[in-house]
Amino acid sequence: MPARPARVALFGFGLAGRVFHAPLIAAEPGLELAVVVTRDEARRAQVAAAYPAAEVVDGADEVWERAGELELAVVATPNRAHVPLARGALDAGLAVVVDKPLASDAAAARALVEHAEAVSGLLTVFQNRRWDGDFLTLRGVLDAGRLGAVLRFESRFDRWRPDAGGAWRETEAPSDGGGLLLDLGSHLVDQAVQLFGPVARVYAELDVRRAGAAADDDVFLALEHADGVRSHLGMSALVAQIPPRMRVLGDAAAFVKHGLDVQEGQLDAGLLPGDDGWGEDPQSRWAMLGNDADAQAVPTVTGAYERFYAGVAAALRDGTAPPVDPWDAVRVLEVLDAARCSSAQGRVVELG
Repeated sequence: MPARPARVALFGFGLAGRVFHAPLIAAEPGLELAVVVTRDEARRAQVAAAYPAAEVVDGADEVWERAGELELAVVATPNRAHVPLARGALDAGLAVVVDKPLASDAAAARALVEHAEAVSGLLTVFQNRRWDGDFLTLRGVLDAGRLGAVLRFESRFDRWRPDAGGAWRETEAPSDGGGLLLDLGSHLVDQAVQLFGPVARVYAELDVRRAGAAADDDVFLALEHADGVRSHLGMSALVAQIPPRMRVLGDAAAFVKHGLDVQEGQLDAGLLPGDDGWGEDPQSRWAMLGNDADAQAVPTVTGAYERFYAGVAAALRDGTAPPVDPWDAVRVLEVLDAARCSSAQGRVVELG
């Protein structure tokens, strides 16, 4: 007889909870979305309509009281609540998934991971863009040695949003988790480190460009990896003409990819893993590999966000390693902390 799905409590039903976590949890046979925590009346109605079997509660105490009926807590709240909710869940005996970033700085993240180890709790971080189609495609190209020695990795998440809205990421100070560095920077740095290893030096430019924005909305990072590869990472809300998503320069060829991974848009539109076209990049946006005189299209590997929660279910059921090592998130935050220092002081920051 198949094992009963692990019952999940989801904290938060904003963009992260509604678009990413709830659909992917519901799509994983080894998990059951049992409880959603939100006080917002409109969001409570959305939960009731989309997940009628899930109970909606007002706060964390109601989850802790019934922790014996649950196995997993997923924290998809504003960043300032990540650490206290994750710690509370661990202390209640629950495994924990935290949306990126794990914390607002490396010290808080390190303390949380150490606490998880002390209580023998499972803790992992939702670095879903490890399963972006473009990232998976580039990893395959690198593994096959088709670029030769990599010299520079350029990777960007850009948008054209000249008017700052009221979202918490734009109105909250960086110390409370606001800004693009902690948001998109968590993904870009994680991808760079996964591909090219530890970072030795960091230079950064962090700016607040738009009226009404309280945190960085235009960011550039220059990373020097320990193996000599240089990563140039950018994220901005003020890019009226979008450049390539990725450009990777090697001594044998270059890899150039336009367009964001399709899965976020598909989830927002109601598609789920297994639906026709899930994770499939249109041919018009396939990467080009080679040089100006001789380049060929590289089909984009199908994106696979569902693999994250499949890994979580396996970790709960079989005791396998979680899909993302939480110490990876600490190392990413060390780079982001160094970026803040670099921008404030106008210098290159060395990492140990």
